[in-house]
Parts: sequence; structure tokens; C-alpha cells
Amino acid sequence: MRDGDRAELERLTRSSTVPAGMAARARIVLLAADATPNHQIAERVGVSRPTVNKWRSRYADRGLAGLADEPRPGPARTVDQRKIITATLTPPPKSLGVTHWSSRLLAQRLSMSHVTVAEAWKQFGVKPWRAETFKFSTDPELEAKVTDVVGLYLAPPERAVVLCVDEKSQIQALDRTAPVLPMLPGVPARASHDYKRAGTSSLYAALDLASGQVIGALHARHRAIEFKKFLVTIDRAVPADLDVHVVLDNASTHKTPVIKRWLVAHPRFVLHFTPTSASWLNLVERWFGELTTKKLQRGTHRSVRELNADIRAWIQTWNDNPRPYVWTKTAEQILDSIARYCTRINDSRH
Repeated sequence: MRDGDRAELERLTRSSTVPAGMAARARIVLLAADATPNHQIAERVGVSRPTVNKWRSRYADRGLAGLADEPRPGPARTVDQRKIITATLTPPPKSLGVTHWSSRLLAQRLSMSHVTVAEAWKQFGVKPWRAETFKFSTDPELEAKVTDVVGLYLAPPERAVVLCVDEKSQIQALDRTAPVLPMLPGVPARASHDYKRAGTSSLYAALDLASGQVIGALHARHRAIEFKKFLVTIDRAVPADLDVHVVLDNASTHKTPVIKRWLVAHPRFVLHFTPTSASWLNLVERWFGELTTKKLQRGTHRSVRELNADIRAWIQTWNDNPRPYVWTKTAEQILDSIARYCTRINDSRH
């Protein structure tokens, strides 16, 4: 054994990133240095005796450098990565019974190593195992509605309040079948997979664009009559000398004759409808997301009353330190982005 080589050889045998062949050669040399007979080395490493003789001789002649692979004769092998990517972007034939390629399946198809396929995917940022969803608005008034709502966000009218309104319906009061196990160092909090249902509640919320404060109301159902009650709640909460601009979606409960009559009787209320399938344009949806992830998702409630009390407490805590959301994109930027995406969809072969 040459001076200083033992530590490096032992590192090679322990490393998870070193090729298996190199680790085996290092083990051969270490066992030989401990005076292990060749036939025992071959048995313990899982190679033939000629292989043991080869790498012992190579190490004796050149040290650690002798354990490296020698250059293969002939020209270097080249891989056509474009061929791999083209094959990846082509759906697998139905006879394979799969929806997308795996590296091993494609490698078998192309008669190459799955490592080669994986390297090409990494180089070009292709991830066949991932899939995302999208929803596109087909509203014929898309452009006008986007311009209207975004105009409110970027330039709110004077002597008026802008409220983003929506309902989060069918919130379930769920109680886990076992106590939630708290988080520990290296261990996340854990809750039982199954749960008990204790009923549902529907939350109506109005997010003030300027202040970030929220007006909330909880009801057992979400019909036009409950929406009308919430409009009355808003009417009482907003000072009488201010106009009320309400951003909301196209739910049928927002357009019934009862609601229309109420709006005629309260002319300071102006409704601004978002395009269909464009809930992302309503800022209260962002607030609903925070309510879900920070309170409801991990919460346990044995009754609807307990659930409602928890939601009211969340709203109160939020309003003690409200954080308004700041809209930055113009209507032109949004519409241009939608147009580019439409072009991609139309140009897609799929």
C-alpha cells in the first residue's frame, strides 16, 4: 500500500457517487493490502480471480491512477440528444399502455442507457412525469371585463370603496379520529388520514382593496337570499357617503331578480363581474387561500358552531393587522399573456 492511499481507497468504497466498478477495485486493493488471498478477494468482492490479478497489478504499477478506466479505442461515442427529445415529445404508442415516457421505457425503445435519456431530459428541461392543469376563459366579454376590474385595482375611484366579494361554500367541520401528533425535530406534524364530518358552513367575504380588511358572514347555505343578506351587511358596514364597487364572479345567485331589485334600491352599489373561469382576477380568492392553508387545512372541529367560531376568530385576527394585496399587472399585460398562451395552444400538435 502506497503512503496516503488507504484513506482515499476507503473513501471510494463508502461513496455513493463513485461508480460501482471503481468502488470494487478499491476494495480489491484494500483486501490485498491486508494479505487476503486472491480467491477470497474474488469471492468477497464478487469478481473473478483474473479480475483481482488485473487490478492488483495495475495498482502495483501506477498506484491510484491505475484503477481508472483506460480510454476506449475508436472515436468517442456521440449521442443525438435531439432524437431523444423528439421521441420524448411524441406520445408512447397505445400498445405500451402508458400515457407518458419513463427514462427506462424510452431507453429500451431507443436501445440506449436510461442514464443517457435522463441526461438529455436534464439538459433540455424536459420532465415527462410532471403535468399541470389550466383553465381558460371563453367569456365573449373577456377583454372588457379584465379591463374593467384591473382598472378598479390600479385606479380606484374617489369617494368610493372597492370590495372583492365571493363565497367559500361547503366548508367542512372535520374532526380527526385520533389526536394530531405535534411536530418534532426531523418529524412533521401528523394527523390521521380518516376523519369525522360534523356538517358544513358557507363563508361570504368582502376584501377591502385599500385597507385589506375583511367583512365576513357565515351561513348554513349559499343561495340568493344569503347573498342579499350579505349585501345588507356590507351596506351597514360601509359609510353611507361612499359608493361601493363590488368585484364578484358570475354565479347565478348574484344575478337573480331579488338581487337586481335590491341593487336598484341601493344605487351606490356597482357590480363588476370577472370573466367566467377567471377566479384568479378576484383578490378575495387570495385571502381564501390563506384562510385554507393557515387555519382550515390543519384545523379540527367537532361541530359547525366550533368551525364558525374559529373562522370568526381568524377574521378578527386578520383585521387587527390587515395586509392589503397590491395588484401590479395592467390589463394590457394580462391580455397579452393570454394571447400568447392561446397561440401556444393553437400551435400545439396535441
